[in-house]
Amino acid sequence: MPVLPDQVTTIIRRGREPAVVQTVRSTLAAVISYVVALWLSSEPAPLTAPLTALLVVQVTLYATLTTGIRRVNSVVAGVLIAIGFSSLVGLTWWSLGSIILASLVIGRFVRVGEFVPEVAISAMLVLGVTRVAETSWDRVLETLIGAVVGLLFNILFVPPVWVQPAGEAIEDLARRMRRLLQDIGDEASGHTPVDRAVARLHEARRLDHDIVEVDASLRQAEDSLRLNPRVKEGLLYRVVLRTGLDALEVSAVVLRVICRTLTDLAKARRDEPLFDPEVGEALREVFTHLAQAVENFAVVITSQVQANAEDAEDRLTTELTAGRAGRDRAAELLLRQVLGHPRQWQLHGALLTEVDRILDELDVEERSRRLTEHLDRHAREQHNRHPLLNAVKQRLRASHYGRRSTQP
Repeated sequence: MPVLPDQVTTIIRRGREPAVVQTVRSTLAAVISYVVALWLSSEPAPLTAPLTALLVVQVTLYATLTTGIRRVNSVVAGVLIAIGFSSLVGLTWWSLGSIILASLVIGRFVRVGEFVPEVAISAMLVLGVTRVAETSWDRVLETLIGAVVGLLFNILFVPPVWVQPAGEAIEDLARRMRRLLQDIGDEASGHTPVDRAVARLHEARRLDHDIVEVDASLRQAEDSLRLNPRVKEGLLYRVVLRTGLDALEVSAVVLRVICRTLTDLAKARRDEPLFDPEVGEALREVFTHLAQAVENFAVVITSQVQANAEDAEDRLTTELTAGRAGRDRAAELLLRQVLGHPRQWQLHGALLTEVDRILDELDVEERSRRLTEHLDRHAREQHNRHPLLNAVKQRLRASHYGRRSTQP
């Protein structure tokens, strides 16, 4: 089978990124809306139509339907404000300031949410291209054309499901955590200089920034699963990814605390190893299993959305079992060390507690319990949000069962 060059592979991968796909989709929707506006509007350059299409077409269908109406309201409000100003005054510095002020104030009352600045932007654009009220009404038509084209574009050409980029981001985060845990384990059996321990602590703190980026990618994936006809079990997929990232986020926080504990030990034991050789070897084994467990956990939560995760879950269970056994052995050895050398005994206990927390967060049964809780909570929220609809469903169901029970 021929292997594609690295440059071609990079181009194909970049072409599937949300930013690239959104750029292409927005361009096509804007061009289509401009062509339609040329056909329906009397304006020689109906630029308000592609402007509105650019604002309406979002990276996911859910975002289009939820924000599209507010964006259209913002554009229409700006156009109407510009109509009023264009019939009274021309474009001067004080009229420009007045229209911006009026647009920002009115935007707060027309329920456009976070798109208040777009009211002023639309008003300025219209005021800049026309000063006659009659021609400004064409801008309203162009706005409606752009909105309709944008909405139809995303309905007819449903945006992709962005689960794979989110899954890749989660797996990349897990790989960084795995490398950090592996490095900690490799250094546990020897002398760790303070500057190296501090560097590990800074590396653990940088995971916070990585989690923020992964969370943004996951929110986009969650939106792409909502109202998407391509997905049959969108809720389950969203819950699997969200609860998985939550567990990794907690584990990353605990990992930072571990690095803080080891840094404090390194400062207290500058001229000696952090642990006795036997204890260090036991801790190296524990952190090695934790590193493998974190990576397998990420594979489990992402594979459930893409493929079969049974093998990854078996490996995760094996690593967690081995990690707990290694933790118990390390605890016995640490206890002996503390009895003989009680210095910094509280840090030893803190280290064991932090290892326990990561093991609990990655536990398979704990993950299943969290999934069940999230699904049950969502079902209750849906039931409370639509009480009348649920009452009708219950009546129909009771009527159906009543007819079946009366049949011979």
